[in-house]
Amino acid sequence: RTTMKSLRFISAEAFVSNAEFARKSLGAVAHDLFPLLFKASYLLEQGEVIHDLVENWPLFDFNMGKLLGATLDYQEDLSHRTCSVCLESCLTGLRDYVLNQSSPYMKKLKVVDLTGIKDVEVQFCKCKKTMGRWARTQLLSKLCSELLVYLQQAQCNPGTFEISINVLIDLFVTERNYELVVQALLKKCSCPLKICCVAFRSDNLTLQKFFYIIKLTDPSLLRKLEIVHNVHLEMEHLEILFNSIHFPLLMSLTLPARTFNVQRFTGTDEQMLSNIGEKMGEMTQLTELSMSFSILTGRIQKLLSPLKTPLKMLDVSNCSLNHADMAYLANSFHANHLEALDLSGHDIPELYPSTFFKLLSHCSSVLRSLTLEDCNIQDTHVNMLILGLSPCQKLQEFKFIGNPLSSTALKHLFTFLCELPMLKNVEFPVPKDCYPIGITYPIDDANLCRYDHQKYERVAEELNFILLQANREDVKASTPLFGSYDAAVQETNNELGAYLIKSFKETLEKFTTSFNKMS
Repeated sequence: RTTMKSLRFISAEAFVSNAEFARKSLGAVAHDLFPLLFKASYLLEQGEVIHDLVENWPLFDFNMGKLLGATLDYQEDLSHRTCSVCLESCLTGLRDYVLNQSSPYMKKLKVVDLTGIKDVEVQFCKCKKTMGRWARTQLLSKLCSELLVYLQQAQCNPGTFEISINVLIDLFVTERNYELVVQALLKKCSCPLKICCVAFRSDNLTLQKFFYIIKLTDPSLLRKLEIVHNVHLEMEHLEILFNSIHFPLLMSLTLPARTFNVQRFTGTDEQMLSNIGEKMGEMTQLTELSMSFSILTGRIQKLLSPLKTPLKMLDVSNCSLNHADMAYLANSFHANHLEALDLSGHDIPELYPSTFFKLLSHCSSVLRSLTLEDCNIQDTHVNMLILGLSPCQKLQEFKFIGNPLSSTALKHLFTFLCELPMLKNVEFPVPKDCYPIGITYPIDDANLCRYDHQKYERVAEELNFILLQANREDVKASTPLFGSYDAAVQETNNELGAYLIKSFKETLEKFTTSFNKMS
């Protein structure tokens, strides 16, 4: 598929394709052509031209999402190209914007917005080298620190110290880049480039470090907070966090696995849970909540009923919900607004079939994403599932890996899925008849890949043929056995892997020590 380009865009491409000529001629370029030239340079990966465009940026704002998004001159959205060459040129250009005293343009730049960059699995840039969220956090922090050192040592124009640019960014902090980010945030007041954290993700951090850095980010500006994987945050720590810090603009909250465990609850824990619910109720912008792999049996109402704003996204996968929880969700004011719902890890047909379908009917007019992985959906439930999904005409994504469905049932389901007009992505299970007879569900990791691969390929081809016959080539169907692509996990998997090995080794050493003492 080729995207039409205007004559202006074609001319811009021709201009920037000769980097040496373009860089020499920038001084004669009209201000309003800079955005056009920037997008053309980004498309052609002309790093040097990108650097010089940013270094001499003549406008008040620099918004990556808007600059790379669909424009009249070129409809294609390039914001998902996290090309390392382009992004590094952008950020170093920004540093040199501050230092460049001979630029022919007046320094008007006040806001740089880097939040529109989208990290995706498949990259189309020629260099094939990406700069993910973690690396962008690292580089910007490094450039801010270097800039300060340079300004303190060099003889700079007094006007340089008057430059103040807010750089909006989604920060991603782990143990490995923690010190660098802390230094940049601590010196924010004296640095011309001021990091403004709009979204914050932390992984592989001690609680002490997490609490310290979250206060430095200016939580009053935070819209999204993700605390994941190796941050050992439990309910009492969450209560301390909400009592000590206000998040007035927070729209999205992700909590790590095992934040809540009602099996260990005492009377004071019940009160603590109520307090957390009330604190979340004060976050009037909160519309997205993810708290997977916690044990929340019978407590969903206590946690969610204080919320003043209906949730648009809810992930309660593997949270051991009971009938009362599902009944609350189905009847709550959240139900009519849910655009994304994840109920994975619950035996829906056995525990609460009618209540689930009531919830589905309430959110059907707005639901865009539904995830029902490992929910014990069997062949006998497919007709009922089709009935429940029929009103969900806005559904774009349906994930149901890990369910014991036969290839025949999958074909029946796919024939129906073709009728959902907005559907774009389907993640389906390996058919049950591809596994050895007697396999039990949920399938453990050791047996997950022990299926007839040739038979699976044949079935997958048949399912894709069903889509093809219905003219639905726009639907991507896949079986990511070990979970969907996660850009953040992908980028930091070496660090997280090393951390897990270290934790395992420490646990083993403790066990050996205890065992030796017993002996």
